[in-house]
Amino acid sequence: MMRARQEYKRRQPGCIGAWLGLGAEDGSMMLVQSAFASADDWKRISKEIQSTLDVDDGGIEGMLLGPPLVGIFEIPDSELNNLRFGQNSPE
Repeated sequence: MMRARQEYKRRQPGCIGAWLGLGAEDGSMMLVQSAFASADDWKRISKEIQSTLDVDDGGIEGMLLGPPLVGIFEIPDSELNNLRFGQNSPE
């Protein structure tokens, strides 16, 4: 369910990136992050997920073990340009 949501986000205009990481010691713990061009893009894409994927599968609330840490942060483009996704992966 979480991967489907991240994939959906990545296909939407206004989503810079969306990824999911699993806890190294406990695969049931997840880090879910997404970056959007603007707060409006985030709101629009979130509403689309609520009206499509959540309707189909009931949403993710039942998967949460505790309150999620949610925040909106502004990141300058210069910082995003420093990211090297895929370049640091072990081969």
